[in-house]
Amino acid sequence: MLRLLKIEFDKLRYNKASRILILTYFILLVLIALFAVIKFDIGPVKFHLAEMGIFNFPYIWHFNTFVAGLLKFFLLLVIVSMVSNEYSNKTLKQNLIDGLSKKEFILSKFYMVLAFSLISTTFVFVVSLALGYIYSSYTEFSIVFTDLEYLLAFFVKLVGFFSFGLFLGVLIKRSAFAVATMVVLFLAEFISWSIVSAYNRGTDLADSIYQYMPFKSLWNLIDEPVSRLSAVQTLANQIEEDISYDYAVHWYEITIVLGWSALFIFLSYQLLKKRDL
Repeated sequence: MLRLLKIEFDKLRYNKASRILILTYFILLVLIALFAVIKFDIGPVKFHLAEMGIFNFPYIWHFNTFVAGLLKFFLLLVIVSMVSNEYSNKTLKQNLIDGLSKKEFILSKFYMVLAFSLISTTFVFVVSLALGYIYSSYTEFSIVFTDLEYLLAFFVKLVGFFSFGLFLGVLIKRSAFAVATMVVLFLAEFISWSIVSAYNRGTDLADSIYQYMPFKSLWNLIDEPVSRLSAVQTLANQIEEDISYDYAVHWYEITIVLGWSALFIFLSYQLLKKRDL
């Protein structure tokens, strides 16, 4: 495993575009945190996001993992380009000539998926912990480390998303077309879900069906956190609107995404195994 990871990290070291994308991803995570602590005072508009409780423990775990999950597209580009570059630069064929098996090749990419996911999760954990201790009104140990399952859900979400990108990279061989295909598939799933939901308004039929689809299952891992804010709840009560949801991380949602991840890696290997290089 370490040998395969070293090979992949060596390739990244000489890929300027990938290094820029990775750096951009982590810088954006930090900038979001900095943006949230800035006090806005523009004429009649005055607000401070930190004072709204978004950095309170344990809510911060939910909020930060949700926001960080929206930025995962940057690392997806790295994953897809890692695969497409193997074809365009002929390094895949060279690796196989040098003794790397096709199974080891796919495993090396999957190990990078796990590495990116783990590093991202650790980064979000450290940033959230620091912001929480600075701005949270509750710093008791039992409260601070409540709801850490959102970090697990975040990790699984990244693994599933990147595994999907890895599969499309192997299937299509060109990073731009692979990413475009993912966007088209997302739109197709979203539009079809919207149609089913519209024709069955007032029921959970659409969600019951689409919870097993790739993008919907990824989304379900971490529900939107904004409606949990006390200010939003107060406003909703004033207009007599019920916005309560089930925000918990459920084991079956994690299982569905892990199932998709395993399928994507298996299909990637099968494609590469049968393909004449």
